[in-house]
Amino acid sequence: MAKKVQTLSCVLNLNLLLHLLLCLPIITFSSSSVNEFGLNDNNIPITLSSFHYSKSTLNPYSWRYIRVDLPPGFASMSINLESDLDIDPRTVKKLPKSKLPIICFRDGGPPLPDVSNIALTVLSTPANHSIGGIQVLQLVDQCHPLQENTVLMFTNEQISSGALYIGLFNGFGSASTQSKMIIRGSDFSFSTNISVEGCPTSGMWGQYCNQTVVPLSCVQSDVSTNIKNHSDTEKITTCRNSFEASCTGYRAPRGYSLDVSGMVEELKIMTVNVSLNERSLTNNTGNVIGVLYARYGAMPSGSLYDFSIDINKTPLVIRSPKVGRWYVSLLPGKQTQGKLSMEDNNINSDLCYSLDWQVRECPVGKAGPNCTWESHMLQTIMSKNALPFESYYWPIGETISPASSKFLLEPLLSKSSFGEYAWTYFLLDIPRGAAGGNIHVQLSSDDVLDYEIYSRVGGLPSLSTWDYYYSNKTSSSNGSIFFKLYDASENAVNFYILYPKEGTWSFGLRHPVRSDGSNKHQTFMSIASERCPNGCSSPHGTCHNSMDASGLTLYSYCFCDRDHGGFDCSIEIVSRKGHIWHSIALIASNGAAILPAFWTLRHKAFAEWVLFTSSGISSGLYHACDVGTWCALSFHVLQFMDFWLSFMAVVSTFVHMANIDEVSKRVIHTIVAILTALMAATGATRSSNIILVIAIGASGLVIGWLIESSATIRAISFSAMLSLNFTDRLHSIKDRLFNFIKTLRSRFRWGYILLGVVTISLAGLSWKMETDKTYWIWHSLWHVTIYTSSFFFLCSKVTTIDTSTQEGQNVTYELTRQDSSSRV
Repeated sequence: MAKKVQTLSCVLNLNLLLHLLLCLPIITFSSSSVNEFGLNDNNIPITLSSFHYSKSTLNPYSWRYIRVDLPPGFASMSINLESDLDIDPRTVKKLPKSKLPIICFRDGGPPLPDVSNIALTVLSTPANHSIGGIQVLQLVDQCHPLQENTVLMFTNEQISSGALYIGLFNGFGSASTQSKMIIRGSDFSFSTNISVEGCPTSGMWGQYCNQTVVPLSCVQSDVSTNIKNHSDTEKITTCRNSFEASCTGYRAPRGYSLDVSGMVEELKIMTVNVSLNERSLTNNTGNVIGVLYARYGAMPSGSLYDFSIDINKTPLVIRSPKVGRWYVSLLPGKQTQGKLSMEDNNINSDLCYSLDWQVRECPVGKAGPNCTWESHMLQTIMSKNALPFESYYWPIGETISPASSKFLLEPLLSKSSFGEYAWTYFLLDIPRGAAGGNIHVQLSSDDVLDYEIYSRVGGLPSLSTWDYYYSNKTSSSNGSIFFKLYDASENAVNFYILYPKEGTWSFGLRHPVRSDGSNKHQTFMSIASERCPNGCSSPHGTCHNSMDASGLTLYSYCFCDRDHGGFDCSIEIVSRKGHIWHSIALIASNGAAILPAFWTLRHKAFAEWVLFTSSGISSGLYHACDVGTWCALSFHVLQFMDFWLSFMAVVSTFVHMANIDEVSKRVIHTIVAILTALMAATGATRSSNIILVIAIGASGLVIGWLIESSATIRAISFSAMLSLNFTDRLHSIKDRLFNFIKTLRSRFRWGYILLGVVTISLAGLSWKMETDKTYWIWHSLWHVTIYTSSFFFLCSKVTTIDTSTQEGQNVTYELTRQDSSSRV
């Protein structure tokens, strides 16, 4: 019987529920029809989950995160991203990174392309190739340029199960977090479909579910536990598979899965009862040829594996294995230079064997050889009025200090060692959905700091196995993308692990053990979970929170001031001297508003005088706030006032050039005020506003002319209507139009009109030439040119009309009216 699509329900807190209701992404889960044996038709992969992100717009310097949860044993994940990008692939390398849209992938946490230049080098790395028309990505933790249509597919051999984060960035770099008055760049819209497929049964594996995986588990009869008597601490559990010896060939390898449920010291995998079936599979010395492979989270192969060993040299020993699912496979053949080779005449031979595995673990609180080193589990302590991701960790069993998050290290250290150094471990959990925070580690001592720190997620670190480490000022993981060292001195160290992966993290301290066992010095350690690294280098930035597209992860990021940028606002984009010049230029350039304000005041146009004066003052206040000098009101209020009054000043200049009564002006100004207010409130910084404002102003001027000339137009129309002679009618219209043009020519000083056109063109050019680096120059020039153009246009208006011309127009109007009456 076919199963219908089922809806996955879960319990969510109120904030997450509201967020999911407001977001556009839709997550659906489905199942396929299966028969009574648990297999679907032809045993083909089925859709485990699908994710649809509706069409959304990504502004310049903006980003989106999408989280995809990959269950154990999934087959593949496909991504189909469609956008309205129009970028020539041949010019991608020539684009500046501030304008380059990219897509980034990271296993376990959100990607951060701005942290290190290491992330930028992969943009030119050809990591894609095509299989069956679908691009296959070889490496996950990379960034790649976005195209109009991007189709990607990951198989379970390329990535492991767990949380995979996809980041879409519309430009990146240190300036991406810098606050800007006007954001330059192009928007693009995108929509995404993500599908995760898996095998209908847990016993199958591979992209096409054509490989067999046998789960290894210990039944009670197979378990052999040995607790060493001399220490009474170390526990060794040995298991043997309960099934008969397996036989495998080169073309039909069989895989095995094994779950490691906790932090263990060692995992051994052994082949026993090895025998040959059919033709001989031996080397020249008579030994059986075969390689045993192990890999964490994905099925190993002859080219992709974490550990390997010749079956004649087993056991395969994995020290401090990661918590989770391990996969094991045995392939006939021999390994030469990292590749599996097979003699052609033996390619059909089968190899039969059984598997034993052994787990060595220590009791709670112990670790290391013979379980003699100390291991401390840390508990999460929420600070008072703590925000998301803000907490600190404290050793369980120790007295909690409410005044400080630092704990004394010496009483917790391991006292025994194998050689001069010992290890002490501290374990903590990063829960699901908390990968958007940061781990902050600090050590301070009253003497020279002689500690090395190694960290690892999912397992205990060692000198050969770690994710991040700090040894001294010159030796650390500071070149890593997600490790940031802020302070390193002889007696203190301070570093962050950015966007840590979910799971159990272990921090191993490697330290010397004094022969007398004394600790005369005091060293304090602090491990905390914080939102933004280094407090966004306060006061250079503020910390903000956001949710990923799926609503499952809350992440934090820094929003910097006008002078700083970078992921932690630590990069100085504008120097202090440059800041002073920027402030002077942007604020003082608004003094050009004196020119049109003085003209309107002199000609008693008080409404326009108030408008120009207010525009100059509000623009100066806005830019004073924008550059960080002083904010009289909130930033958004000042921005609205600046753009709205500037729009009104430009349009009012055009309207004032027409000689119309105050009633008509008030009507036009009211309409213009509504339109420009909407423009300033909905998209003040759009470049198209320049054209719209000029078009509105020109329309106001034309309407003013029409109102002013309405009497003459009515006379022309009336006389033309009454005239029965077509020639006289055309002659009358021609005379009226000639007089109208003559009046128009005498109404304006056309030299000032020309200057006004030139300066307003320069204003448009200045707006177009603005960039993030040259903004202060071109925008200051824009202030000067826009106010100067208003001044020239106002000066072009002739306020006194020639009396003879006016009388001539009246005489002509009367003669025309009389002529029209006589004709009637």
